Amino acid sequence: MAAVAGDVEAELDRLLGPDALSGETTRPPRLLAAMRHAALGGGKRLRPFLLIESARLFGAGGAGVLRAACALEMVHCYSLVHDDLPAMDDDDLRRGQPTVHKAFDEATAILAGDALLTYAFDVMGDIATHADATVRAKLVVALARASGLGGMAGGQMLDLEAEEAREPHTRNAIETLQAMKTGALIRFASEAGAIIGGATGEQFKALSEYGRTLGAAFQIADDILDAEGDAQKLGKAAAKDADRNKATLVAALGLDEAKRLCNELAACACDALASFGEGGETLRALAGFTVTRDH
Repeated sequence: MAAVAGDVEAELDRLLGPDALSGETTRPPRLLAAMRHAALGGGKRLRPFLLIESARLFGAGGAGVLRAACALEMVHCYSLVHDDLPAMDDDDLRRGQPTVHKAFDEATAILAGDALLTYAFDVMGDIATHADATVRAKLVVALARASGLGGMAGGQMLDLEAEEAREPHTRNAIETLQAMKTGALIRFASEAGAIIGGATGEQFKALSEYGRTLGAAFQIADDILDAEGDAQKLGKAAAKDADRNKATLVAALGLDEAKRLCNELAACACDALASFGEGGETLRALAGFTVTRDH
């Protein structure tokens, strides 16, 4: 993961450089600085790692796969910028640094998120990412659906509504919310690797199921960390979920049951890779990391 994170950091640094591309007029320095603040200098780069390792199952790699991984990371980073805004979760710290609206201002943070999102589709749809236009189109459509109305953005809406709910959050509602807000991009990462690698229908289904269960486990692990983690290690405020009536399985099931379910989901993710044999070992290790990480 550290090696991939370094590659992603270097490619994002290049993509977010000051020189305008063909079709662009200029890149406003303040906006570019805010985008770089959001995208560079931190994070596990789990989603790019998952995309790259999923593609590697089929022998696919190189600069194009790295570009696809960076496009996905831009969408993730945009979502964090907007999620941190006062109108959303109102956070001051992200990855141990001031959030974008704190380091700059709210208007710049909104624009930085907008620009990262649109630039992600620019990168994903470019011929430099994949020579086959059909593959690029599939990636663009799948990413749009994972990040939009029926995916991440829709999940954020459900999350905001849940904070205002008077009735206890049901397990089914929480799982739906989390499958959209967090799980959709993680599932896309594994599916994108399959698309790039030319997977068969069964191989695609296996990686989709892996991504689905991994995403569910990842969110529960995140909620557990919020409940009992260290803010300094997390690089952001801890113990905020309970205070804000967040819809989490920790709150609905209790800490011990949430931990059991998290481990069960990680095991299911590993089982989904059975048909890949030893080739899926790195992805199995990722599932283990997801439930044991401390930040």
